[in-house]
Amino acid sequence: MITVVHLITGLGGGGAEGMLARLVARSEPARSEPAGSEPARFRHVVVSLTDDGFHGPAIRRAGVPVHCLGMGRGRPSLGGFLRLVWLLRRLRPDIVQTWLYHADLLGLLVGRLTRVPCVVWNLRCSNMDLSRYGWQTRLVLRLLSRLSAWPDAVLTNAESGRRYHQAIGYRARRWELVPNGFDLARFRPDPRARARARAQLGLGDGDVVIGMVARADPMKDHASFVAAAARLRRDRPEARFVLVGRGVADPAGAVAGAVAQAGMSEQFRLLDERADLEQLLPAFDLASLSSAFGEGFANVLGEAMACALPCVATDVGDARQVIGETGLIVPPGDPAALANAWRQMIEAGAERRAALGLAARQRIAERFSLETALRRYQAIYESLVERAPVAR
Repeated sequence: MITVVHLITGLGGGGAEGMLARLVARSEPARSEPAGSEPARFRHVVVSLTDDGFHGPAIRRAGVPVHCLGMGRGRPSLGGFLRLVWLLRRLRPDIVQTWLYHADLLGLLVGRLTRVPCVVWNLRCSNMDLSRYGWQTRLVLRLLSRLSAWPDAVLTNAESGRRYHQAIGYRARRWELVPNGFDLARFRPDPRARARARAQLGLGDGDVVIGMVARADPMKDHASFVAAAARLRRDRPEARFVLVGRGVADPAGAVAGAVAQAGMSEQFRLLDERADLEQLLPAFDLASLSSAFGEGFANVLGEAMACALPCVATDVGDARQVIGETGLIVPPGDPAALANAWRQMIEAGAERRAALGLAARQRIAERFSLETALRRYQAIYESLVERAPVAR
């Protein structure tokens, strides 16, 4: 059995955390294997530098151990470092798979210190605008670029992510592309969920609902989304907007402030992050993503497409390659272009949107299923272990 320890900065509601949760929950062997069945090939353990966050309890319920080091966000501690050393020496993993920059750095240092046979980084973003973040993140990224030949492999979920990191100095000895994968049994068209969610949100049958799932973060550019909504309202009064994500519903936050300043509180529904997106997404007629930078392969696009929703997204990361011909791509930071794309989708009519949505779901099934991603991860893990030196 190959033991993989997944080290991640935290287990909040972001895309990286969601992909990790899906990966370990789906690949974890059943707790009681039937007699005569093939032995499980993988054992997964999740370690959060901080706390349980949003996904920790669900990962535990799936039978996967979760350990939390209790560090503050962006504040490494000697105690957390020593707990990780102790944990890796006890677990003796074959692979340490890190997720997100701070975990990449700590996982590499502790993995080499404890003589873990394989350390693998997993990059989840592209073209970051580091001026929007603290000096600690900029320092960590500079260190990672200099150390990037040390891991046994560097994985990315998007080709744009590989290009960006190579441009800033990453020199991986082995690159691997593993696009995100989505559970089509969970994310699917659901008329009953649609009716229930629209009723709960006070949305009528004649409303055309444009939704975006994204935390309140400069990367997501909610300001452009709200500005585009204000433009669309002038000639499409039936448009309604739903924003979902951590920090979005904060009455004192920037998103709520932008909506109020635009005089559109009646047209918007602002919701905190949700664990039941499969129950909410079917309420939308159109999914959107207004990110200005930083995206690799945005999970929210794949989840919406799996629910048979056409998408309008900015041309950031691999959005164009993910959506293909099933939606529309617009330049980032251009509210007029975003509003025009929404208008085009509304004017196309419900029948055309439904056809695009079905094509979007088929695209996910053919290219980005969870089973495809799982097989890809497992094949990489097996090849790394085969080539690794004899463990400790």
